[in-house]
Amino acid sequence: MSIDTKAKQDHRHIVAIGGGETSVDVMVYSLSWSRTKRPKVLLINTATGDMPAYLAMMYSRLTQLDCVPSHLALFERTPTDLRDLILGQDVVYVGGGNTKSMLAVWREYGLDEILKEAWEAGVVMSGSSAGGICWFEGCCTDSWADSYTALPALGMLKGSCCPHYDGEEGRQETFRKLISDGELGDGLAIDEGVAVHYAGDELHEVVSVNERASAYDVRMKDGKVVQTKLSARRL
Repeated sequence: MSIDTKAKQDHRHIVAIGGGETSVDVMVYSLSWSRTKRPKVLLINTATGDMPAYLAMMYSRLTQLDCVPSHLALFERTPTDLRDLILGQDVVYVGGGNTKSMLAVWREYGLDEILKEAWEAGVVMSGSSAGGICWFEGCCTDSWADSYTALPALGMLKGSCCPHYDGEEGRQETFRKLISDGELGDGLAIDEGVAVHYAGDELHEVVSVNERASAYDVRMKDGKVVQTKLSARRL
């Protein structure tokens, strides 16, 4: 059985994007793991406080694709049937912004547990920046101004994650130090314009819209941090 066939057979999928402008190609890739040819896609923009401009941008991209987009706003009147809403989707896409605030709001509404249940049920989880790192056990975030810190996340995927690895000064040094100091476990760093796909609990593939960008395995080995660039398929 090929790796791609095995990945297709697993009903649990997460596509984590390292940030930057999310291209249509990356969106197509994320949607390709859904169970239907014309998936229902739910946008969750909590990390920006449901900023209308970001929501409009994402709708403009999704309307170019063969899908049915909608969104969940948690800073307006929140639907009472959150579980039914989430489980009724084919794909959930989470936007970037303040990861710490996003996770706090989700936990207040019980959305964190609903998303885990939906993932187990076969709803594709995806997102960029804050929406890409939230699925891991821990992450490197800039939720606090002028600093990068370790933050516990949802724990659906093992290890830690850092976005914007090639796009923001200080990201690489800080992520490696957080791992070296034991504040974060071994993890994955993702460049901008790069998506990583997990089938179940396993990393299946790295894809990129930029031939130079990729993702990196960053871990402790023999008392020091070792970084290994992963092979990325160009979209």
